[in-house]
Amino acid sequence: MLLDKLLGLFSLDMGIDLGTANTLVCVRGEGIVLCEPSVVAVKRGTNQVLLNGNAVGLVAKEMWGKTPENIVVIRPLKDGVIADFDITEAMLGYFIRKVHNRKWGVKPRVVISIPSGITAVEKRAVTNSAERAGARKVYLIQEPMAAGIGVGLPIQEPTANMIVDIGGGTTEVAVISLAGIVTSESLRIAGDEMDEAIKHYVKRTYNLLIGDQSAEKIKILIGSAHPLDEELSLEIKGVDSIAGLPRRAVINSVEIREALKEPVELIVNAIKVTLERTPPELAGDLVDNGMVMCGGGALLRGLDKVIMEETGIPVRIADDPLSAVAKGTAEILEQIDLLAKVLESNDDQL
Repeated sequence: MLLDKLLGLFSLDMGIDLGTANTLVCVRGEGIVLCEPSVVAVKRGTNQVLLNGNAVGLVAKEMWGKTPENIVVIRPLKDGVIADFDITEAMLGYFIRKVHNRKWGVKPRVVISIPSGITAVEKRAVTNSAERAGARKVYLIQEPMAAGIGVGLPIQEPTANMIVDIGGGTTEVAVISLAGIVTSESLRIAGDEMDEAIKHYVKRTYNLLIGDQSAEKIKILIGSAHPLDEELSLEIKGVDSIAGLPRRAVINSVEIREALKEPVELIVNAIKVTLERTPPELAGDLVDNGMVMCGGGALLRGLDKVIMEETGIPVRIADDPLSAVAKGTAEILEQIDLLAKVLESNDDQL
């Protein structure tokens, strides 16, 4: 342990929010230094990353939906866990090298956030991928815990702190007290499922095929979970599913709200289940403390209002919801001894 701490003085330790949609990397003392899509472009039928291993993140995202037959753009994580081990390793290696751009020095210690519902095998896969990608030592922290720390909740106090983290692949709901998760729910319904719901609605209603990026754009620009004071509309473009020709249509926020109804209801139900499992004394705290929402899904218009109406619990959106988990890993790097007990590791000490 002492040797590891001494090595830590000379390494560029980093925290990683390894998300289904985006990966954020923060460095001890510097904050977030990288935020790129969790995508990789490879030669079809192989694990060979294009552009000498550099077709990762923003570069690969630019290729999305525009590649010839011999190139495929892959999202190596699905529902918050690794779906393709080799590609994930290549992606992690690229991000670690990009941040840890030293020709010398000690390999970094890395803190990686993981969904609370993943298996021991999936945890080992994350650890192994990070180690092979260049990490000296890997520590895992559950996403809701990292998010709670990142938004500034007093997680070590004997009081209830509730966090709802809606990412790209998973929704993490947890009640935290005394630096531990009292009860939690991990739902593999989040931003990606919302995008899929929009794609299906547009195809069913307008016979129009749209891509993932178009669906995400619709969600961001006019998506809502609660009626708006002034409803919005947007022109969309795609391929006619019958004629096979390019076509455009105009869609409005009322329609998108209908499209998103099912994933929103599933997220609200996960929150209700977590509240039902919360011990009475802690549940009483939540009446006053409420819950905090973070992750990209927290930005869906009116979602906080819907949750508040359905649960009766106050809801607030984190100041910077997209970076809450990454900021939590950064805070752990700053106070690694103090917060050692919230980390998941085979070691008792850091």
